[in-house]
Amino acid sequence: MKKLLLALILSSTFTISFAQQYALFGSKTMFDAFENPSQKSFTLDSSRRFSSNFFLPYFGVNGANRGDAESVIRRIIVDGVNDTRALPIGAGTLNHFYENSNVYVLTLRIFQSYKYQKEMGFAWQIRSDAQIDYTNETIAIFDSFRRFPEKTPLRNIFNTKGYQQSYHQFSFTYRENYNKRLAFGVKASLLSGIVYNDLNISDSYLYINPESNSLDIGLTGRYSSNFNNQNKINRNNFIPTFRNPGLSAGFSANYTTKKGLFLMANIKDLGFIWWRHNTNSTIVNANKTINDISANQKNVNNGITDIFELSETPEKFLAATNAKVDVYLSKSYGMYTPALAISKNLFYKGGDIAFVNTFKYNNFAGSVTPLYNLNEIFMVGLQGKYQTPNFEIFMGTDNLISTASTARNVIKNDYTVGSGPNAASFYMGVGIKFGNIVNHPQFSDVIPGINDNEGGSFFKNLFSIFKRK
Repeated sequence: MKKLLLALILSSTFTISFAQQYALFGSKTMFDAFENPSQKSFTLDSSRRFSSNFFLPYFGVNGANRGDAESVIRRIIVDGVNDTRALPIGAGTLNHFYENSNVYVLTLRIFQSYKYQKEMGFAWQIRSDAQIDYTNETIAIFDSFRRFPEKTPLRNIFNTKGYQQSYHQFSFTYRENYNKRLAFGVKASLLSGIVYNDLNISDSYLYINPESNSLDIGLTGRYSSNFNNQNKINRNNFIPTFRNPGLSAGFSANYTTKKGLFLMANIKDLGFIWWRHNTNSTIVNANKTINDISANQKNVNNGITDIFELSETPEKFLAATNAKVDVYLSKSYGMYTPALAISKNLFYKGGDIAFVNTFKYNNFAGSVTPLYNLNEIFMVGLQGKYQTPNFEIFMGTDNLISTASTARNVIKNDYTVGSGPNAASFYMGVGIKFGNIVNHPQFSDVIPGINDNEGGSFFKNLFSIFKRK
């Protein structure tokens, strides 16, 4: 339990989606095309045939913590100290921690064919997702057991539930126009697991006996992980070995009406990882007495950790990826484009409703995005973008106010500055196109796929199979 909470909640706060950079949807950037594979990213007569980030930054990272422990987490961020003296305990009040990141290490996108506007892409991503509901008492016990009342039985104060999963994603995307208004795209990915944790404590008990200088603790639940004290996380874990393999797939479609309304729908990253290398599962059903508690807080911490580690059993297991369903609608009115984005997680709780307001002038664009996260967090995002047919650079945040507050805490080195949920969000990307220009037939002698008679339309051929059946 300590590993998942302190190593994940506290450490992840430093590394700082629920949000998915919705201001980039419909932008025809590489990010848009890889995340929403029916989207095109090349412009005829202007774009060059290939695009890549060339290992340049192309990522989005987000994190937030909401609940009574906000001030505790704020001090951890600034001072690295877990001080829970002001944290109310005894009622089992829950805090909520969320984190996700999406880092495109390397991308390559190719304009394949003028006919049907075919594009294909290859990408190497590193993704991470975490959601934890933890009680005030869960982090307080690792700070000081002396905060808890003596000779008073306490029940269900450590009931905690959460997961964290990170993995490499090697993906192939393909898109084409079905007709002038309708387009389809697919994304198929091979996954390599990095780190997995899953904790569910459904029943708990605590009794401190000062006369015997002991602490009785009871925990019931389950804990699964791919690391322990003997198999610690190190840099080798971040090398894709496919010892924990997985697969995922996505499907996207978009349609533009005669009046210019753009609609897009996307089933994203539907898949699983088979965690099988150095994996352990612990069925927790323990009532443990920890003696000599007054000697050192470390005795208590080690005693709680031993409940999980001493009963570990090697076990392989499947874990679903954080698949989502996205729906996006937009319409341009000259320089201004409003858009509505709705996203819902399929297997885990959470989702977003975002209203994107984009203002464009020549090659520059700015976006303001009020967003409501279904984990009851309201955010306002801000993005700036410069984009030409052969170059793109963007930078933004999904949570401007909280990110500024967190940055102010760190810069001033004062955890008392600011209030509200702990949160930080930042994303940026640089993409470059190169190669021959993709021209219309009347403007060039070399046009990819102008005589695309052999391949034809993949989706038309696919749908014709179902029609024949």
